[in-house]
This record gives sequence, structure tokens and C-alpha cells, in this order.
Amino acid sequence: MLSSDTKHRVFETGFRAIQAIGADRWLTPASRGLGVILTFHHVSPEPPAAFAPNRLLSITPDFLDLTLRELDARGFEVIGLDAVPERLAQPDYGPPFAVLTFDDGYRDNVVHARPVLARHGAPWTLFVTSAFADQTGRLWWIELERAIARLDRVRIAIGSRSVDLPARSPGEKALAFDAVYRDLRGGGESDLLARIAELCREAGFPPGQIASELCLSWAELRALAQDPAVTIGAHTVTHPMLAKHPEAFAAHEITEGRARIEAALGRPVRHLSYPVGDPGSAGAREFGLARSLGFATGVTTRPGHLFAGHAGHLQALPRVSINGCHQSRAALGGLLSGVPFLAWNRGRRLNVA
Repeated sequence: MLSSDTKHRVFETGFRAIQAIGADRWLTPASRGLGVILTFHHVSPEPPAAFAPNRLLSITPDFLDLTLRELDARGFEVIGLDAVPERLAQPDYGPPFAVLTFDDGYRDNVVHARPVLARHGAPWTLFVTSAFADQTGRLWWIELERAIARLDRVRIAIGSRSVDLPARSPGEKALAFDAVYRDLRGGGESDLLARIAELCREAGFPPGQIASELCLSWAELRALAQDPAVTIGAHTVTHPMLAKHPEAFAAHEITEGRARIEAALGRPVRHLSYPVGDPGSAGAREFGLARSLGFATGVTTRPGHLFAGHAGHLQALPRVSINGCHQSRAALGGLLSGVPFLAWNRGRRLNVA
């Protein structure tokens, strides 16, 4: 199996090949569709450490600025998420549109992203995980990174087998992270949380403390919600991979996550982002729940652009992640063209099953 670093090098080579042959221009009429919803997480000027397996979730303010300038240069109109259902219902409306969405509710979105977005007059959506706003939720992927960063060896039981890997150098730590992350993601979420909690304690810090450091509090969110450029969406209570849980649990996470935001901010919440958002975390059952609960849209992390057919699948919308490992104009051009997703989705415009 390819390491994460190798995969990213392959992707970057592909982006540069698309740019070199001009495919991001001449295939655009077939691949771009009506528009695109972009996914962001962290925005920070800090350079990544030598061991930074979650760096794909962080871009710099300068790259966010480049993204907005590139959208303008390619003729995209940046719109709010509220406008998407109507735009999908009007395929002949005009220019392609782009929507900017930020998942989880990180404080750096206000500190570093908001000034860039305001400078461009760009509307944006922040999807809030209510337990993170409580400052108590488990950002387990960051906990795992920080634990391995502190440890010289990673010993952990995963299912019926034991992992015992060296973690002295950045390279060894990256391999250990990849192995543990892959195996834990493939199993049950309660086991994942328990095993990572063990690693946290072994590394000398308690699980559950990172949200207060990184995520916006309810008071900060109330202040942000006064900005007319910002739409606040729901991202569940505890950020679970919903498809791994019983339907009643998933329904509670979606319903209670929205209710807590509405109560805290005093405004309706119309949009949902499925945590993790891949097919193993959100599928037909979750899309149906979002629809039955009255969400205007539900967004996934299934990669792709938007086409007229998505008007009938508003709770299963794809997004395109702006990846911190590929902060280049070539990567940006490829993603905004939609060309890579022709192959990824095997020529299908809809990937909603």
C-alpha cells in the first residue's frame, strides 16, 4: 500500500500533467458542471512540522487568497450555500458558481481566513460541531498526531492484533501514523476513540483537551454569526462517522447538533455537513435522514463538481477539498476544472448511492 507522502506526490504529478497538456482548460466544458462546493478546514500561516500527517487539512492565508483570485479569473461567481438549490434548478443561469465551506469550527477560520474572505467580499459557510464549541469534543485525528509526535514507539492493540512500531524520526512517525490511522478507521468508532485515548495518556496528555485550544466557543460563534457573510451549518454533536452507528444514534447526532446551534445562536440552521463524509461515513441512510429532517442541503466529501442532476439529490452533494499538501496553482487549476473527477467518478456526474 502506498504511503501518504507517495500518494500526494502522485497526485501532484497528475495535477501538473493536467496543466501541462492544457486539459484544465479544454476539458472544462464537460467537467466543470454548474459549479463546485469547496471544502476547507484550517487556515494558518504556520509552516508544517517535519511530522505533520494532518497537514492536508491546513492551507495558508496566501493560498486561500490565490484560490479566490483563481476562482475570479476562471469566471466563477462565489455564492452562499443558501443559493445552491435555486442555482441547481436553473442550469442555464449563467456563470459557474463556487461555494466556500469550512468544517468543524476552528478558531483560525476567524483569525486567518475571515480577513481574506472579507477582502474579496466572499460569503462562506462554517459547519459547527457542537461538542467542539463546548470545548470538550474529541478531535481524535489531531490527538493521534500529537501522541505519536511525543512517543518514540507506538504500541497499540487493534482488534485481534497488536501494533508495535518505532517512532523516533519523522519518517518512522509518519509510517506509524499511517498504519494506526488506517487500521482504526477500518473498525468501530468506540474502539478507535478508546485506543487513541490510551495513546494520549501514554504520551502525557488527557484526551479531549484540544477543542478548547483550536475551536471556537459559543461566545465566539455568537459574535461571528452577526456577520451577514457567514452562514452557520450543522456538523453533528460529536463528529461521528454516522454510517458506522445505528440509525437512532445518527438521527440524534444530526438533530441535536442542529438544535444546540439554533438555541445558542438564535437562528435557523438549514445546512448539514456529514463528518468525515466519505461513503463509509455517510450514505443513503444519512442522506434520507437529512432530507426527512428538513435540511436544505447535506454536503459530503465525495469529490466532484455539481451538475443539474444534483437538484434531485440536495442532501448528497459532493465537494472538492482544497488540500494543504497541494498548495500550487497547478493543483488548484485541476480541481477547479473538474477534470480529475471524470476519472475518479468513472465518468459519472452523480455519485450519490
